Amino acid sequence: MGWIIFIIGAIGWHIGLYGMFKKSGIDPVKAFIPFYNTWLIVEKCGISRLWFWLQLIPIAGQFITIWIIIIYTMHFGRFGVGDHAAAVFVPFIYLPYLGFSKDVRWGGDKVMKTYRKSAAREWIDAAVFAVVAATLIRTFIFEAYTIPTGSMERTLLINDFLFVNKLSYGPRLPQTPLSFPFVHNTLPAMPTTPSYLKWIQVPYTRLGGLGEIKRNDVVVFNFPAGDTIINLESFGSKNPYYDVLRKEFNGNRDQLMSQYGDHILVHPMDKTDNYIKRCVGVPGDDLQIKDGILYVNNEKAFVAPDSQIDYEVETNGTPFSQDFLENELGYKIISENGNVYEQNGDYNEIPQSNIVLLNLTPGKVDIVKKQPNVKSVKMFLNTQPDPMDIFPYDKYHAWSVDSFGPLHIPKKGETVALAQDNIDIYRRIITVYEHNTLEVSNGKYIINGKETPSYTFKYNYYWMMGDNRHRSQDSRFWGFVPETHVVGKASLIWFSYADGPRWNRFFRSIK
Repeated sequence: MGWIIFIIGAIGWHIGLYGMFKKSGIDPVKAFIPFYNTWLIVEKCGISRLWFWLQLIPIAGQFITIWIIIIYTMHFGRFGVGDHAAAVFVPFIYLPYLGFSKDVRWGGDKVMKTYRKSAAREWIDAAVFAVVAATLIRTFIFEAYTIPTGSMERTLLINDFLFVNKLSYGPRLPQTPLSFPFVHNTLPAMPTTPSYLKWIQVPYTRLGGLGEIKRNDVVVFNFPAGDTIINLESFGSKNPYYDVLRKEFNGNRDQLMSQYGDHILVHPMDKTDNYIKRCVGVPGDDLQIKDGILYVNNEKAFVAPDSQIDYEVETNGTPFSQDFLENELGYKIISENGNVYEQNGDYNEIPQSNIVLLNLTPGKVDIVKKQPNVKSVKMFLNTQPDPMDIFPYDKYHAWSVDSFGPLHIPKKGETVALAQDNIDIYRRIITVYEHNTLEVSNGKYIINGKETPSYTFKYNYYWMMGDNRHRSQDSRFWGFVPETHVVGKASLIWFSYADGPRWNRFFRSIK
């Protein structure tokens, strides 16, 4: 639904520009060329070309584009707040009105000079309005998001630029409203300085949306284990605080604080880093991974056509050619000092053997199997229990990346009996996400000072996993995602680049 709304809006926006271009003496066909159309507006309105390039900056560029459109409408003699609001919030209606109404004419510099406010004052007013409007759009309607890692490849690629639809599940009121506009949790060029003030904190409130999170939606959410970070370059969400505490300090907070105490930063919930994964489990589901295959409610789960997982490929001793690896499998191969390797680690030879590890999509598996030098292809499995790394980090669950569960996904209003073998599964839900105190004493569970044998969940919870299954930090490592942390649905790739634009990914819906 989100991408359909966006496409309808985009069509109306471009049709409006077509009419406006014709009135202002620009070839109207060029209104349909993305980015070039705003370049022509910048030239026509006498705006510095620097502003065109600034609009390509992720997130902040939204403000610049809105400001350019407002300046353009002003050259049609439209100076009122209502006109600017219409240009921002319903451009697919307002811009066609300006473009095709007989009552609206192009005024150009003449109308800008004759208006009683100076042009500089109008530009400042437009900028202020654009900041407010862009902030509202970013908070309640949609937000731009850039893929930073390969955890969703090849469904999503590094440097895919997305629109995240916040209307799909309902926008949240900002928990931390006092913050620097157009950035998330740190100031530009100051990665150790928070971009927000915690003087005011608003309780979790979500406005009504167009629908609920569906199984297999691609979802952007606030990283649940990112509320506390070690604010150093090699830590943050890449090496979460709780992992460091558990694995390096054996749970001893005093020792961790003595070493990293000056660098500990506690984020409000809405200011933890944004993650993007596929929602493979919704409230009430039973989930299990057996031999690397995900099952939901005892049925094999959906496998995205561009998802990837590692395979162990046995050859007859003849290596794969670089041409095959690059042109058939899409790897970026680098040769150095006689060694051949893949830039992202998707191709690895096991020394002194005929075994090659390949990270493959389902379709690429079939291609590899048909190669004359291939003897066998089987999924590479990591079934070694790892209680220090795999949720819920206790002695009762010998789980691994490829052998996990069964696990029930909590649903709002459900009640679970508390026991030694499940308390660590629900501990963070009870204490952190639902803000209770919890004590365990002599096999008894004391919540908010009262002994209780069970717990009833206040929120819905979800299970998120990356499509690049062996290269994803996801719910297998840090557990459930509460509904409070959900930002929105990833709906559309609007731009993508790697050594230049990836044109075939422009305006692609996300599946």
